[in-house]
Amino acid sequence: MFKKELDPEDFYYSPEGYIVFTEKYHLKRGYCCKSGCKHCPYGYNKKTGTFDKKEK
Repeated sequence: MFKKELDPEDFYYSPEGYIVFTEKYHLKRGYCCKSGCKHCPYGYNKKTGTFDKKEK
């Protein structure tokens, strides 16, 4: 499987040590994964299963 390296602006580490993807990373990826990501630029709401913002 092909594994792409992450750029420094694509993520940061939470205080607990988890990788948190930035809005820039999500926009580079080009689609919403519907996982309720903290920095989702697409506005996906995991609780309602809908998009609160229009997709870019």
